[in-house]
Amino acid sequence: MSTEPDSDETDSTDPTRIAFVCVQNAGRSQMSVAFAERERDRRGLGDRIELLTGGTLPADRVHEGVIEAMAEVGIDLSDRTPREITTEELRSCDYVATMGCSTLDVGAVGDGVDVRDWALDDPDGKDPERVREIRDEIEARVSDLFDEVVAE
Repeated sequence: MSTEPDSDETDSTDPTRIAFVCVQNAGRSQMSVAFAERERDRRGLGDRIELLTGGTLPADRVHEGVIEAMAEVGIDLSDRTPREITTEELRSCDYVATMGCSTLDVGAVGDGVDVRDWALDDPDGKDPERVREIRDEIEARVSDLFDEVVAE
């Protein structure tokens, strides 16, 4: 543990910060953070994992097809609102998962952040079966990410 606090006064007891980012923050990143919230709760990691989500050009609302697909697995996204995420927020993260569409300047995030591009199809306008496939892929990727984070 470092004895020198940084500007955020972080130390080894600080939670691991994970962000899920896409352009509109209206589909893939919303599904990702919702699955991450559920995974964090299932694993009892509420005090160890902090989650963020946002977009580089956020939409007005979450895509209807995404809300419907998530409702099928017991997750309600109807009250979620897309938001912009700042470079400063991303720099404070340990992990950033982009969805394959981001205009995120990865270089601006910094070397200390593990940035991953999940390269997922945009569910907006897709048929319900394709949205479900994207949803299920996101759920698996989130679970895998949590396995990795917990193992560290």
